[in-house]
Amino acid sequence: MTLLGDRESRLLIDGKLVAGSGGTFPTVNPATEEVLGVAADATTDDMSSAIGAARRAFDETDWSTNVELRVRCIRQLQQAMRDHVEELRELTIAEVGAPVMLTSMAQLEGPIEDLSFCADTAESYEWTTDLGVAKPMGIKTHRTVVREAVGVVGAITPWNFPHQINLAKLGPALAAGNTVVLKPAPDTPWCAAVLGELIVEHTDFPPGVVNIVTSSDHGVGALLSTDPRVDMVSFTGSTNTGRAVMADGAATLKKVFLELGGKSAFLVLDDADLAGACSMAAFTASMHAGQGCAITTRLVVPRERYDEAVQAAAGTMAGLKAGDPTNAGTVCGPVISARQRDRIQEYLDSAIAEGGTFACGGGSPADRDKGFFIDPTVIAGLDNSARVAREEIFGPVLTVIAHDGDDDAVRIANDSPFGLSGTVFSADDERAAGVAARMRVGTVNVNGGVWYSADVPFGGYKQSGIGREMGIAGFEEYLETKAIATAAK
Repeated sequence: MTLLGDRESRLLIDGKLVAGSGGTFPTVNPATEEVLGVAADATTDDMSSAIGAARRAFDETDWSTNVELRVRCIRQLQQAMRDHVEELRELTIAEVGAPVMLTSMAQLEGPIEDLSFCADTAESYEWTTDLGVAKPMGIKTHRTVVREAVGVVGAITPWNFPHQINLAKLGPALAAGNTVVLKPAPDTPWCAAVLGELIVEHTDFPPGVVNIVTSSDHGVGALLSTDPRVDMVSFTGSTNTGRAVMADGAATLKKVFLELGGKSAFLVLDDADLAGACSMAAFTASMHAGQGCAITTRLVVPRERYDEAVQAAAGTMAGLKAGDPTNAGTVCGPVISARQRDRIQEYLDSAIAEGGTFACGGGSPADRDKGFFIDPTVIAGLDNSARVAREEIFGPVLTVIAHDGDDDAVRIANDSPFGLSGTVFSADDERAAGVAARMRVGTVNVNGGVWYSADVPFGGYKQSGIGREMGIAGFEEYLETKAIATAAK
């Protein structure tokens, strides 16, 4: 398996690695702007073929009922990824711009190991529940509840954490008995396509069970939302695109899972270690150049210590210069593209236009003439009504906002169209827990606790999405419920 160099990835359709009908398109190293190679460029005809293969595999094979086969195939894929982890690491750093330190966590090794949870869950799950005999309407009846696969799942994924998100959809969907068509983002096609190669070369997945369709055309992925042969769409990405997926799926009333944007708040209460909390907030907002939907990008601090908080955050962020992702010490690598870099810069310009100031950062590094870099930036002097406090920037940008006590801090945190994650820091665990309980978000970090884990459900409130990924709740997103009532003697 050749991962870099003169690589040309292919589509996986119906168990075969094939060229795209649209030719190829380039994939670019965001740290150097060099073309790494090309990926197969699928058309809507290719996508239709993949959907047809997934439909046949679900309808005409025993994949949906053969738990033993599903578990074996998932474990085979996991082992293949373990065996090729160093090659995958090199590919991930080059294509995603992911700092090497993150590939031992959520960028690569973490998601590989999380496949064990999917396989283990399939083995131990109670697919059938016996409700016993009762007499509804006076008729003696034996009731059984069965959980079974939804059918064909269309999975549409973004570029920021491709292995984590691809596997967080493939793992539970396949373990639950579904067949899948995966459409990854055009910015990171290789991270998905390589799974197709590993599946063909190292696993027993039947043809059509997994299909991987890379394309430069976002419209190719949109077919998954409209095609009646697809039973469910699982989408991670922007809230605006999520709305389109939901609207397109409405015509056939597909089941829709959406994991969307965030504008999460990091609350520092007045009894907390201010410097320590603000330093952690700055580090978190800089990680992977801020390209994470659940990253806390609003730092909400006591008004009377506002200047001190800004200084503490800027002191940490200024030391986390955007740098080469291949260096072990790099926390903030490049953003994914010139388009994304320019988008972030527009947000930074808007902060100045609204009366804000930069305590550090504020644009592209002066010492780099190649690569899509933005220096970690702390914005001060704005309140929660500012554009940079309302909208998801997806860059290494932290906006510091003043609060006037716990109630006001909670009000600011909840004054957002999003509700994905949050953080609370206080010297009093009980006080922090009380504040966390009032935050309208899907996950909360209290005093440094870690919620990211294969067995913990992840998702948001409000415009941050519908449903949960990971955990038992994430597994059950890919199941239907059937009640069977049998007349009893």
